[in-house]
Amino acid sequence: MSSAAQSHASLVEFGKQHVTKGLGRIVDAVITKGEGSYVTLGDGRQLLDFTTGIGVTNFGHCHPKISKAAADQCMNLVHGQCSIAFHGPYLELIQRLLPMMPHPSLDSFFFWNSGSEAVEAAIKMARTFTGRQNIISMQGGYHGRTFGAMAVTKSKTIYSEGFHPLMPGVFSLPFPYWHQLGVPSDTPSSKLSEMCLNQLSLLLSQASAPRDTAAILIETVLGEGGYVPAPPEFLKGLRDICDKHGIMLIIDEVQCGYGRTGKHYAIEYSGVRPDIMITAKGLANGFPLSGVISRKELTDKLKPGSMGGTYAGNAVACAAAVAAADVMKEEKILDNVNARSKELFAALNGLRANPKLAPAILDVRGQGLMVAIEFASPTGTGPYDAFRNEAVPEKLASRVAKRCVEKGLLILTTSVYEVIRFIPPLNISQEDLAKGCRIFAEAVEEVVREG
Repeated sequence: MSSAAQSHASLVEFGKQHVTKGLGRIVDAVITKGEGSYVTLGDGRQLLDFTTGIGVTNFGHCHPKISKAAADQCMNLVHGQCSIAFHGPYLELIQRLLPMMPHPSLDSFFFWNSGSEAVEAAIKMARTFTGRQNIISMQGGYHGRTFGAMAVTKSKTIYSEGFHPLMPGVFSLPFPYWHQLGVPSDTPSSKLSEMCLNQLSLLLSQASAPRDTAAILIETVLGEGGYVPAPPEFLKGLRDICDKHGIMLIIDEVQCGYGRTGKHYAIEYSGVRPDIMITAKGLANGFPLSGVISRKELTDKLKPGSMGGTYAGNAVACAAAVAAADVMKEEKILDNVNARSKELFAALNGLRANPKLAPAILDVRGQGLMVAIEFASPTGTGPYDAFRNEAVPEKLASRVAKRCVEKGLLILTTSVYEVIRFIPPLNISQEDLAKGCRIFAEAVEEVVREG
């Protein structure tokens, strides 16, 4: 073993000893460099990155224009505290984002650090705007690990197990996802939407009266829940019910927003107007930044000081985000997303069409470059899972993901089902996307063959 490899191994052991066990990792390694669509590990391995830091480095690692903007800002103003005065990058970022908003009413911005914090702020706003307490969130939805965000998260119990009691006043609504509803994967989206909207009517009649309900919170595309796009008819139904009862519709675009689905924000596909919209992750290409956006007539109800945070809207992060917005436009990122999306779906549907693999693949879904493949399982989520298939290998998603890493591709699983998610950079080249798809296909074929 070389001295560099020995040094890397010792660092990994140090990390295992001193970094809290509450953090999980998909590889026991130290990332030493990121460039474009690739990361380099301390042991010398270079991996094609289809995780982008879980949907964060959307314009590739260390994009030169974005990183330079952050470096230049570091020599001008690092911390211009938002409760003391305005700073330039904060206001410039609003100027860049206004034309991207899915509805012209979204004209009032508050920047924070993370998606979880943005969810907390959105809940505070909804309760203030309505004078009500209860929040309805989606089965399978993920919104974060801070206390309020954890309470509205319904994707996996790992995020809240052992931390109860959680924030009260939270109710869960079925999301129009065939597997959770126990219906075939080819069930029309209109039928799935009707089923879930009917459940919402029941919820408002049986559990949380409209006069007590502040907001309905939904990811436009389920993230941790399995990369399932919300049907437009479901979103429109939610909008109608919110309008009828004076309930705030909070659209969480932390993972699916900012170009990820082929539009600036995924809610644009439905034409639905959010009352409050949350954005984060790719907003600053790796610098910690999130945004909570609403309309001024609502945010004018907030008392000065009710929002804030030590690092909220940090000047360096905002400068990076300004550059990221320019990159989005100058490099025609949305065009690339839509072109590469077609190629990715073609590759995955090609696997599904393979008669040797078809029994192991339940679904291929997503939007833009937020795409998932769901495998069958011999156990499912339990004995009542209607889609168990005892003839297929167990733990396909985690085994395939591990094999991909061995072959040079970083990729993530997601949800309580056997799902692998694809989150490549939005500016990924045709060649690198094809390379990743080849590695993935090899991994699937090998794991299925091994049984």
